[in-house]
Order: sequence, then C-alpha cells, then structure tokens
Amino acid sequence: MIAPSRHAASPRKGWGARALSVALVGAALVAACKKTPPPPPTPDPTPSASGPVAVTPAEAAPDPARGKALVLEMQCNRCHDGTGHAAAAQNKHCVHCHKDIMEGRFKASEASIARWKPRVKDLADAPSLEAIGARVSRAFIESYLLTPTDLRPHLVASMPRLAITSAQAKDIAAYLAPEDAPPASREKAPAAIAGADLGKGRALLDSKGCGTCHTFSGIAPLTASPVPVPQDPRAFERGHRIAPDLRATRDRMSAARVVRWLKDPKAVKADTEMPTIPLTDAEIRDLAAYVLTVPLASPEAKPKPERLPLLTRKVSFKEVDEKVFHRTCWHCHSEPDYAIGDGGPGNSGGLGFKPRGLNLSDYAGIAAGFLDDKGERSSVFAKEADGTPRLVRAMLARHEEEAGAPTGPVRGMPLGYAPISLEDIQLVDTWISQGRPR
Repeated sequence: MIAPSRHAASPRKGWGARALSVALVGAALVAACKKTPPPPPTPDPTPSASGPVAVTPAEAAPDPARGKALVLEMQCNRCHDGTGHAAAAQNKHCVHCHKDIMEGRFKASEASIARWKPRVKDLADAPSLEAIGARVSRAFIESYLLTPTDLRPHLVASMPRLAITSAQAKDIAAYLAPEDAPPASREKAPAAIAGADLGKGRALLDSKGCGTCHTFSGIAPLTASPVPVPQDPRAFERGHRIAPDLRATRDRMSAARVVRWLKDPKAVKADTEMPTIPLTDAEIRDLAAYVLTVPLASPEAKPKPERLPLLTRKVSFKEVDEKVFHRTCWHCHSEPDYAIGDGGPGNSGGLGFKPRGLNLSDYAGIAAGFLDDKGERSSVFAKEADGTPRLVRAMLARHEEEAGAPTGPVRGMPLGYAPISLEDIQLVDTWISQGRPR
C-alpha cells in the first residue's frame, strides 16, 4: 500500500499488516537474480509488438498449463482480476485494499483513512485480465511481459518489470490468449475495414467522446467531447484511469476484433467500463480504420537521466526516511514482525522474486543490507563498477527503464511506479556519501 505511516494504530492487525498490499513499489532491490533458471543458450530474440517472435527448432512449444501456473507464481492476482485464479488474500491484494480505503470498507480510524486517501486514490485500479485473449494478440502479451511500456497514461501504476524469461512469457501469453489473432499491424488489407473513410473516422473520434478518456499519441490531440451515453460517475472515473493510449491498438488487436469491440464492448469483456456508443456499421469501420492505419509520428525519445551532483549541505536520515524510504520504499521492504510475518515482496519475497530480507523501514534494517544468492548479507551501499552505490543505482535505473532501456543488472526501483525524483535520489546519494548519519 502506498499511504500510511508506521505510526498507524494496531501495528500487527491494522494498517501495518495491510500496508504491504502494494506489492509493486519496491519489490526486490536486488532482483536482478531471477527466480527461475535462464533459458538455454539458443537464439532467443526479444519479442516486440511490431514483429513476430522467431521460433527456432530448439525452442519448446508454448505451454498454456505452465503459463497458468506462472500467473499464480508471479502473483498477478495481487493486482489483476480475471487471472483464472482466486484473488489474493485481502491483506495482499494491492488494488482491492486501496479500493477498500477509498470506498470506506477498510477498518481504521477516520483520521487514518483521511490521511491515506490522497495517497491511494490513484492506486485503486488495475486493468482486469478478463477475456484478454478475445481482445489482445498473443505476441503483444509476450512482448509486454518482457518489456512493459506506459500503455495507460492516466494510470499512476504501471506493469512492473518482472524476473521473467522469454520462454515463460510465451507460456503466459499462450495461457491468456489461447485463441490467437495477429494484430492489425501484421494484417494485409484486413477485410473488416475495407473501404473505410479515414477522414470520417477522425471526425467520429472527436465527436463521440473518445478523447474524453483516451489519448492517442502520434497524431493531433483528440477533442474531449461529451460521451453520448449516460455513465455512472464512478465507472467513468475508473474507465478514464485505465483507458489505454490508442496508439498501441494496432499492435494489440486485429481489425476484426476492434470492429467487434466497438460494436458491443461488454459482449467481449463483461466487466469493461467502456460504454457502448451508438454507431452504424459504416461508422465503426471508419473509426476502426483510422485508429489502426492513420500514420503516426515517431515517439519522442526520453532523455537519459543524469545523476545530480552531491549536495553541500548536511542530509540526515530523518530527511531521507521521510521523503524516500518511508514515503515509498518501506511498503515492500518492511519489517515482517510488524506486518504479521510478511515484509513485502522486497523482503519476504513475492511477484516471482526471491526473499531478500531487505528492510528499508528503519535505520538498522537498511544498514543490515540484503541476502545475496549465497544467502549472505550484502550492503545496499556497496559501489557498482561506475562508483554509484547500489541503492542509488536502483533508483536511477528506474529512470533509465522509463526512457526505454532494457532491464539491467540492477533492477529499477520502485517497481511498477513512477521513478523517484532526481532531487530525492540526490538526497539519498548525499546522505550515503556523508557516512549515512542518523
């Protein structure tokens, strides 16, 4: 969970036990070491949404049964509904726990709830995986698991970079999308949008309320016109948060699936917040054709972050604890004794990561470091090859991942959330350089 302080009431049965339900914030600072063994040294290209993954004779066929087991092993049900498994326990389910806080079901004092709500209001939703195979191509799922992108611009959380191999991604994709259909970007003259008028398609995007929820990067901004059907305010708010950037549609869905979706979204995915907009068959064809075929400008390159120079003033542990460790890191790197035996995925393990025993909730825990692959304690302050402390390297790596860099030897943190600001990283870096004063 992203909100409460360590001083919340009932440290064993109240907030402290549930604060760990935000499983994505800092899972496994040292999770460059994967839980599963690496794939065999055969040619294994990184899949992308723009081309099929080459299957060499040495590769085993995807195994949907293994994929289902991996979905549970990776604890996808801590955030997503519709996984084919029961939801995670309430004190471990990130989204359900946040939603309970926002909707008044979480048992805590009114003062605590009021303090937590601003911190979790944007973290109470994650897209359901219900019927994902009827919408999204297997190739896209596979690619996205290996290299997640910011698919939903209005959603604060994002898909984390898991410790997952290409073979595992194939298995999960085969499970989630048993009936595959190539995306529109690989279709040649799809019949579903033959004869469409792109000009009319753009006009429909602007007039039918699409731009009220969706972004569409690579083209002129959409008009945020009113949605032409009544909507429950809460459903609309959630729909807006999880609405994807339409740019990715051509890499996610076939033309026929887009047409079917626009005709009746709930017939495809019963729990969707996407409303059924009254459209004729011709309008659906025009709209789908525009989304799938309009030329797109290249994405803007994100600059590589620069490590800020050390501050000349003194930095105390109290300052870095309040601004960094206890604001973000401790929710997945907490003290197991404080939280009914589960210190979060960054300490007790989870989301497919090994237990690393890294407790960032207090000075002594941080000083104790983490468990390496040999089960021995290592320091989070040890310097990497370029002289950067490992803790700082992990925070900078999250910025690099957001700029498109592959997962490096030190995984970016916080996992699945926006990077910690360079100014706050500078605070941590300075505190370490000053000998980590209390």
